[in-house]
Amino acid sequence: MKKLSIREIRQSLSQLDHLLAVEGEVMLTRRGEPIARVVQVNRRRPIPSHRDLRKGMRKMLSGSEKLVREGRDSR
Repeated sequence: MKKLSIREIRQSLSQLDHLLAVEGEVMLTRRGEPIARVVQVNRRRPIPSHRDLRKGMRKMLSGSEKLVREGRDSR
């Protein structure tokens, strides 16, 4: 991701579409602090499937009902 100051973004507005095509997104800064992120409107991220999310999670050693019961009984 490219970081540009307000002055730099004003100077490169005519090339912003090309810059976004190359970089994907641009961070706009004021005095070195980020204030905005510019992304392409038509660029869509794929929605992750539930199967892929579940594959990335660790398997629980015990069932959730046991953990809930233990938490409830420990009060």
